[in-house]
Parts: sequence; structure tokens; C-alpha cells
Amino acid sequence: MKLSFRFLLLLSLTIALNGRLSSQNNQNIDQLSRYIEDARVMWNVPGVAVGIIYNDSIVLLKGYGEREVGKKIFVDENTLFAVASNTKSFTATAIGMLVDEGKLKWDDLVTKHISWFQLYDPYVTMNLTIRDLLCHRSGLTTFSGDLIWYGSTHSREDILRRAANLLPKHGFRAEYGYSNIMYLAAGQVIENVSGKSWDDFIKERILLPLAMNHSNTSTLALDLKGNTAIPHNDVEDKVIAIQYLNWDNIGPAGSINSSASDMLKWLKLQLDNGVANDQQLVSKKVLREMWSPQTIQKVSPFSERTWPSTHFKSYGLGWALMDYHGKKIISHSGGYDGMISYSAFVPESKLGFVILTNKNSSLYMPLAYKIMDTFLSTDTFDWSSHFYELIKKNEEASKKEEADKLSAKADFTSPTLPLENFCGTYSCKIYGEVKVELNNKELYIHFLQTPIFHSPLKHLQYNTFSIKFPDVPSLPSGKVAFILGMDNSVDKLLIDVPNPDFDFTELDLIKIK
Repeated sequence: MKLSFRFLLLLSLTIALNGRLSSQNNQNIDQLSRYIEDARVMWNVPGVAVGIIYNDSIVLLKGYGEREVGKKIFVDENTLFAVASNTKSFTATAIGMLVDEGKLKWDDLVTKHISWFQLYDPYVTMNLTIRDLLCHRSGLTTFSGDLIWYGSTHSREDILRRAANLLPKHGFRAEYGYSNIMYLAAGQVIENVSGKSWDDFIKERILLPLAMNHSNTSTLALDLKGNTAIPHNDVEDKVIAIQYLNWDNIGPAGSINSSASDMLKWLKLQLDNGVANDQQLVSKKVLREMWSPQTIQKVSPFSERTWPSTHFKSYGLGWALMDYHGKKIISHSGGYDGMISYSAFVPESKLGFVILTNKNSSLYMPLAYKIMDTFLSTDTFDWSSHFYELIKKNEEASKKEEADKLSAKADFTSPTLPLENFCGTYSCKIYGEVKVELNNKELYIHFLQTPIFHSPLKHLQYNTFSIKFPDVPSLPSGKVAFILGMDNSVDKLLIDVPNPDFDFTELDLIKIK
């Protein structure tokens, strides 16, 4: 068959155009990769791994920097990181698989599947559904009760039973309150309904079918001498390596460890509407429900100014939802001790990406927006420099404020009682027991169920002392106040360590007489 000159000309122009587009795309990816490395250096993060899938192809999958600072052992696409709360999307999907099988419904009462489960308010206990667990609307405030599990010896069941003592801060289903403990309850539902532990269910129904061969659900499964990133913190203007903290007791909310290559397989499952290797692991109907707004979140004035194309934010079932550049963004972040991660996908643009870092740092945020700008718009704004300068300015202001407080403080008081009178064991239904003792003429506090929480108590004023946990450098200094009763003896102690993650003021620690 003879081909017309016009057809041949059109074919050659198409090939040339596709070649130019491909060359342009490669150039954009190279520029993005250099941007990631430059940002990593600017933010002083030892190691980063990034994976991007676009139009069914992996366009970037690479490690940057070191697994541990100063060791010259480098991150690659298979290096394991703790992905922390990215685990929640796995747990919600596991629930969705049981919904597909007809073994439960999103709106089943939690007590139908955990007969002994209860919260502080009996009405909430009787009406709380699985959907409520997964979209953070139980009435608890964000991170309420996290001191029960963090670094503690409490079991998963013990944590859930102690949660009955947590006072709600919001009306039931009235506001968003991010709750790790409610996801732990969702994990217990999975166990009771499936007859398998949460860990085994995740492994057998998600990790193995997706060939996420490097991933696991416990730090106990990590080979710290193998291809594993080490967590880091900033301490006194130095980046130091810190030890892994086991999160098994809160597993369904945050214990998965994974790599950039494995997480891309997870995101591809989302983009392929639940199909992997010609197998429907989870239905499109279930995923659609998970990606639908359940609990509305506010778009702050700061967000409106910074990202004017974002008009809504909400939480679905295991995923955070928002719009950006006219597209629906489905994502989740994860904050572990010394590691921050972020995963996201944009169904209508066939874009998915993951960012894994091995330091407590906000680097993931500018990288996420840079990646979205690259694939969803023509914007070239330098998010890394913008947020780096903003955060540095805020940190300097905070340091100055703290220094001013210290310089203005003059202490001419003494405790109203001999130090030995403050010693003893203090008990709290929410947490357990705290012990105060004398150590070389100085008070010392131990959280008996949390070995990493111990500190000398240095006198500040009257019966108030400072507290600083040497084993948890990410937490700032705080205060401990001993409260006296009518008979002038110590009744209880109050602890306040200002930080965004743990509310020590929830602990009502009464002295055991």
C-alpha cells in the first residue's frame, strides 16, 4: 500500500514533536532531581528518598544523601524508612477489604466488633461507628491520649481500655480531632472480624500481593546494619542520629516501615483503582468512599494566602483531601521520631509520589508542592527557600523569647516543703504511675510505664520545677508543679511540656498516700 506524502509528513512531525516533549520531560525531571538535592542540603537533612509515578510510568525513583549522618552510606530507592501515619491509609484499606467481603459495614457500631470498647461519654460509646474511627470525629482533640502509648510498655488492648478515661474536647462528630488511638481501635476491629492480627492481615492482604518485599510492620523486623535509614534530630545546632523507638503498641496508626520503591507500588494500586497484577485487591467503590470528604477541615488564612488555588480541606477514610491547581489531591503525612514522610496521588492526572526523610524536618512540604507544581502547572516558585526562611525566622523569634524569659527571671524562693516530702508515687487512670525520688539531693522523676521519660527536676520557684527528658531531645523543657492539699501535704503534681505532639496536662497525677 502506498503511503501519501501528506501522511508521511504528519507522521514525521508527530515523531519529532513527541521526541521534543520527551526531551522536555526528561529535562524537567533532571531539574526537579537537582532541586530535591539542593533542598536537602539547605535543610540539612541527612537522607531523602523520592519516588514519582506519572501516566503509569516511574519518572523518578532515587535516594539522596546518607542513611546515617557522617557514615557515607547512601540512601537508595530500597532504603527503609518509618512511614508513621502513612500507615493509616493501609489500615483504612484493610477495613475496606472487609467491607468488600460483607464482613462489616463502614457504619457498624464499634461495640458490635469490640464488645468491651468504651469512651468517656456513654452516648459516644453507644453510637461510635467504624467510619467515625477512620475520619477523626470521636470528640477527642488532636493527639489526645498519645502519652498512653508513646514509648510505653502498655499493650494495644490496655491502651484502648485506658482511652475510656480521656475527656472529649469537642462535641461528638462536631469537629476534626486527629486520633491515633481511634486507629488502634480500627486495627482491633480488623483482628476481631478477620481472626488475624492487624500485622498479619496487612502483610498477607496488602504487602505480599503488591510485592512490597522490603516493607514490614515493626521496627523489630528492621536490619539496622542493612539498607535502613537511621532517624535524626537537631540538638544544639547539630544533627545527631537517634535510636529507633518501637511503635508496635500503636501499630495500626503508624508502625509500617517502607521504601520509596515499595510505596510507589502502594500508590499505583490507588491510581489503578484497586487492581494489582490483574487482581482486584480492593473495589473501586470502597476506594471512592475512602477518597470522599467525611470530616471538614478549615482552610486557614495562612493557607489562603500561601496557596490561593486551595479552596477546601477535609479528611476522608485514611486519607487527607484538598484541591490544588484545580485538581483533587489525596495524601497523608507521617511523623516518626527523627523521620518525616509524605505520600500523595492525583487520580485525574495519574500522578503519585512519595517523600521519605530521616530527620525531624518540614522539608517534605516544599518538596511536595514543588513536585505538584512541576506536574500540575507551570509554576516555578521556590518553595524550599520560602519555607526555610520562614521557619528560620520563627525559630529565631522563639529562641529570643525564651532567652528573654530566662534573663528576666529572678528566683529568690525555696520549696515550701523539704524535698523528701515531694517524693512518692503518683497515679493517673489515663496513664499509669509516675515516681518522684531524691537523687543526690535533687528530685528525679520516672514515668514507670515509659522508660524514656525520666528527668531531674530543677527548682524554679516555690513548688515548681523544670523538667527536660534527656532521652527525648525533640521535646523541649517544661514545668512540674506540686499541688498541696488542705493539710499542707502534697496531693498531686501537674506537668506541662509545651509541644505540638503530646498533652502532658491531660495527666491528673494523684499522690498515693
